[in-house]
Amino acid sequence: MMRIRLLWVFAVAMLLEACVTATPPKPVPPPSAGEMLSAIDAAGQQVHSAVSVLPLRDSSLQHLLDQAHAQRAAGQYAQAAQTLDKALAISPHAPELLQARAELAVRLHHYAKAEQLARSSWTQGPRVGSLCARNWETVAEMRRAAGDASGAAQARSHLSGCSIKGVIRM
Repeated sequence: MMRIRLLWVFAVAMLLEACVTATPPKPVPPPSAGEMLSAIDAAGQQVHSAVSVLPLRDSSLQHLLDQAHAQRAAGQYAQAAQTLDKALAISPHAPELLQARAELAVRLHHYAKAEQLARSSWTQGPRVGSLCARNWETVAEMRRAAGDASGAAQARSHLSGCSIKGVIRM
């Protein structure tokens, strides 16, 4: 008799356990713009490549780029974006300008635009070195912010292609 009661209690407990719904895991909050920009900067600093491509710039473009950097440093992100838009009107295919504008788009929470600009920068750019790493990390961060973990991982897989090892001479 005691066994039957014990089995009965156990069966009821199992049924009640089955009725309890597990609480869903809390969603991971999206990263802040500052966190994403830190990751982008870090990616650019971590890439060491035997090839480095440095563009020759028109002095008016350099002036606009310097002005945009100063505005960004002062927290005037919308003004900096407008300044870079002026520079891009003069030189629409300049990869460094496209990436700088992408990073400002991140700061302004224009994530689709940031990804589009970073991809365009990569297409127009040297596809190696620090700029390449910043391009792909920007894409990865935009995919992560969109909740696309596989897209972020795929973008990060391109980071290894940004480094070119030097020739070993003997």
